Amino acid sequence: MALRRRVGIAAAGAVGVAVLLAVVVSYFVVRNQLYGQIDSELRAQEAAVIDNPPRLNDLLNGFGDYGLGSVGPNQGGPAQYAQLVTASGQFAHPPGALRLPTGPAQGIARAGSGQALETVSVQGADLRMLIFGAQGYVNGQPTSYAVELARPLGPVNSILDNLRLILALVLLGGIALAMLLGRLAADRVLSPLAEVTATAELIAATDDLSARLRVHADDEVGQLASRFNAMLERLQSSREQVDASVKAQRQLVADASHELRTPVTSLRTNVELLLESDHLDAQERRRMLADVVEQSEELTALVGDLIELARGELPADAVEDVRLDHVVEEAVARARRNFPGVRFQALLAPVLLSGSPERLSRAINNLLDNAARHSPDGGLVEVLVDDQGVRVRDHGGGIDERDLPFIFDRFYRGANSRGRQGSGLGLAIVRQVAEQHGGSVHAANAEGGGALLTLSLPVSAPAPGGEQEWPLRTPLF
Repeated sequence: MALRRRVGIAAAGAVGVAVLLAVVVSYFVVRNQLYGQIDSELRAQEAAVIDNPPRLNDLLNGFGDYGLGSVGPNQGGPAQYAQLVTASGQFAHPPGALRLPTGPAQGIARAGSGQALETVSVQGADLRMLIFGAQGYVNGQPTSYAVELARPLGPVNSILDNLRLILALVLLGGIALAMLLGRLAADRVLSPLAEVTATAELIAATDDLSARLRVHADDEVGQLASRFNAMLERLQSSREQVDASVKAQRQLVADASHELRTPVTSLRTNVELLLESDHLDAQERRRMLADVVEQSEELTALVGDLIELARGELPADAVEDVRLDHVVEEAVARARRNFPGVRFQALLAPVLLSGSPERLSRAINNLLDNAARHSPDGGLVEVLVDDQGVRVRDHGGGIDERDLPFIFDRFYRGANSRGRQGSGLGLAIVRQVAEQHGGSVHAANAEGGGALLTLSLPVSAPAPGGEQEWPLRTPLF
């Protein structure tokens, strides 16, 4: 069953129960008031009879006033039906009048006291009858008797019948109106839920996560729409990230396949020539073997760079507090060994960074290797570590202005790099490491010549105390 119908039925049921209770209470209140009015009239006449006792001899002999006391019109007037019952079983009532039942009256007559108020049916007529005991004289002898006073309930029952019909119509009308209003209210309240359903079906059919719900009000349904929109935004963002990652991986595979083809082909060619080495002299064989070794090293470096680029986010267990100046100092020492013809000058301030020392070391080594390869013999490479991160400047030919926006792209080799050994992945690794650590990279041409590469990282000053209080230190060259 649809939710709208269930809400409408629930509303109609709740209103129906409320109206039913109101109808039942109203009916019994009116009924009790009408019966109470008749009972009050009967008791008023009882008081009149007690004040003016009847003459039993006359009444039993068929004479006297069966009105049994004088009651004013404002008190209801005399009862329509009256009857006397003695302890011996004698009774008297007006000629031609209804004979009232004497069963309860005989017991009260024998006792000479007591009272009873009941509803009886005589010859198809409903009567409200009051019975009370009294004392009197018959033929000069004291005797006890009972007086029965009765009033017809026909007018009251007619009013109650009409009232029941009216209340039944009110009940049915209230339930019908409640169902109608409940359905309208359900449509109004549940329309945002219908939008949620429609949006979900649209997304399932079109796979489009850009759809959003309109928030109608700041209520529970509005909060649901807001949460749904937030969920869609997160899903869309996650999908975009996944799509970008997949696209990047596919591009990396395509680029790697292209870049690996050349060294693999060259290596295969040299190996095939070496297999047919009967006609090669020793000097040519040594040259080809040196080429094989060089190509193998180039291929190994390329594969290593590809593996580094394929690594994802920093694993949680690989993150630790890293002294960036120590990492740079070790990288400078390595660069001096690998490039003895280049001078390195470093100015290192003690700074702290949360990250992976292995990946940071790889990125800084790539920066230094790039600067050394673009430096002339005896050239100077300056390295600075401060509260901004790491800056590396060489004094080579600089970067072509057309290459500046692309030098951190994978496999991109600028105009000044195409004649040099390298895979075109070193600076791409630098950018990846920077982004993994919440930083960025920037390239520019320095004043006076050369290139300036900046690795910006969220560093902080170490806690004071001991060795960490070094201001700036310059390693020995």
